[in-house]
Amino acid sequence: MAAGPLGWGLAALALLLLALLLLALLGGARRLRRRYAAGGARAFAAGWAARADDVRALLVTAHPDDEAMFFAPTVLSLVRAGARAAVLCCSAGNYYNQGEIRKKELEQSCLLLGIPASNVTVVDHRDLPDNPALQWDTQLLATFVLKHIEANNINLVVTFDAGGVSGHANHTSLYTALSYLHSERKLPEGCHVLTLESVNLFRKYISILDVPVSCFLSRDALFILTEEEAEQARRAMRCHHSQLLWFRHLYMLFSRYMVINSLRLL
Repeated sequence: MAAGPLGWGLAALALLLLALLLLALLGGARRLRRRYAAGGARAFAAGWAARADDVRALLVTAHPDDEAMFFAPTVLSLVRAGARAAVLCCSAGNYYNQGEIRKKELEQSCLLLGIPASNVTVVDHRDLPDNPALQWDTQLLATFVLKHIEANNINLVVTFDAGGVSGHANHTSLYTALSYLHSERKLPEGCHVLTLESVNLFRKYISILDVPVSCFLSRDALFILTEEEAEQARRAMRCHHSQLLWFRHLYMLFSRYMVINSLRLL
C-alpha cells in the first residue's frame, strides 16, 4: 500500500529531527573537543608528575602503524605537553614479508608524531612473529620490555588493554606481558602503565561524536586531538604506504582512535 501524504510528512519530519539531532551532537562534540584538547595532556601530566617534562613515556606496540592507527592522540598530546616519548615496536610487521619496508615507514610516522628515529626500537625476533592468530610468549616479551624500560629510565608505559582494540592476538599479548610485570612488581619504582581502552564497534567508528561519551565515562587519562593535530595523525598514518588499502582510508576518516584515546592505569 502506498504511503499517503500524512505518512510521507511524518517520515520527512522524522528525518529532519534526526538531522537536527545529529547536528546538535556534532556541535556539542566539537565544543567539548576544543575545550578539552587544549589542556587534557597538561592536566594529566600535572596530576601524575611534578612537570610534564619529567614524563619519560614508552609506547609499546605490536606492529609498525599501531603508533599512528591507535595511539596518535596519546603520543601527540604527551609530546605537546613536553613529555619525552619513545616507541618499542615488538615486531617488524613481516606477515606479508614487508618487514624492512615497514620499519622505515615506522620511523617516518614517528618523526611526524614528534618522536625521533633514535627513540624508535623494533624487536625483530623470530619467536615474536607478526601473526594475528598467535599469542606471544609472555616471559620472552616481558624480558624485552623490562630491559628497555630499565635501560631508558622509563616512568610511563602505554600499551593495549586486554581487548587489544581490534582483538589481535599480538596486541593482547602486550597487555598480558605488562600485566605480568605489574602484578609481579618487576617494574621499576614509580613506573606506571596506561592501557588503551577498547570500545564497542559503534563507538569505534563515530569519530568525534564519541567525545561526549568519552568525557562522561570514567577513565584515568583522556587525550583528544585538535583539528590540526588530527590532520598530523592522518599524515603519520599515511606514511605507512604498504598498509594503505581502501579500508584504511575509511578508518582514518571514521575511527575515534584517530582523534580520541581513553586509557586506564594498571
